[in-house]
Amino acid sequence: MVDNKPGRLVWFNGDFVPENEARVSIYDSALMFGDMVFEMTRSFNGKQFKLREHIERLYAGVKILRVPITMTMDEMEKAVNETIEANQPAFEPDDEHRILIDVSRGLLGLYHDVVGLDKGPNVIIADFPLRWTVVGMGRLFDGHINGVLVGQRAVPGTLIDPKIKNRSRIHYLMANIEAGQMEGEDNWPILLDPDGFVAEGSGNNVFLAKNGKLFTPEGRNILRGISRNYVIEELCPQLGIEIEERNLEAYDLYTADEIFVTSTPMCMLPFVKFNSTPVGTGKVGPMFTRILNQWSENTGVDIPGQIKKWNAARVAKPSAPTPYRFKQKAS
Repeated sequence: MVDNKPGRLVWFNGDFVPENEARVSIYDSALMFGDMVFEMTRSFNGKQFKLREHIERLYAGVKILRVPITMTMDEMEKAVNETIEANQPAFEPDDEHRILIDVSRGLLGLYHDVVGLDKGPNVIIADFPLRWTVVGMGRLFDGHINGVLVGQRAVPGTLIDPKIKNRSRIHYLMANIEAGQMEGEDNWPILLDPDGFVAEGSGNNVFLAKNGKLFTPEGRNILRGISRNYVIEELCPQLGIEIEERNLEAYDLYTADEIFVTSTPMCMLPFVKFNSTPVGTGKVGPMFTRILNQWSENTGVDIPGQIKKWNAARVAKPSAPTPYRFKQKAS
């Protein structure tokens, strides 16, 4: 079958360019230092979820890192919506829009006189199908993930504030690699902070349920996720669930009734094991199910059902690795 859909376009410093032509210089500060702030969003039924909150967090990072962009938040939001509109013909009817916003400082000063290279910050907005990110994850809603403590520690605020969503994320990658080298499948890392308290996963926030109450690490040495905030500030009050932010230790994870993580693309996923020992009953728990069901109801999308449907459509194709599943074979 010939695919007659047009190619996707990327908003690049005010112009739309073909996706395969959207490039930054090898002399860009993003490549030299990982000097870039970014956000990634998703839609439900085509409508962006918490877009303004994502943009506000982006601009907090821009301010702290002193990236000299002139776009306002309103202009950024307008550009995102224009990017979605421009790419709509390239999407399938059941696709959701996964927006990627990258803001780099641009060329290092050392290279400002290089002929033919633009100076100043780069603002790049891409739009691609959410199904790319969640490939193979549908079955994880039914309970397969083993959360494992890894040796890689979270980056503390005393070094670079982890609340800035930046591209210096090698610690996440190393945590994924370490977890992927462990025996078995579906090992997802949990990072401790330098004080030995539970921090976060590699791109997700950790929650545990105990005796009908929900707990999550303090928002100190972690990225304060938009999905995390939605659970704390909206879903828990809506459901009458008591929640507390506090320092958590490995002991708390071992003795939890439930553990789950939140992240933008798949919203929530349950951990049925911790360090290869069962969490609670060793099955998906009622607290997780109740919160996820409410999230689905609020957005008008069966969240696990949607992802499972996309996965089923790929059943005849090889499974692709994801940022959350980084299995390596020993050489």
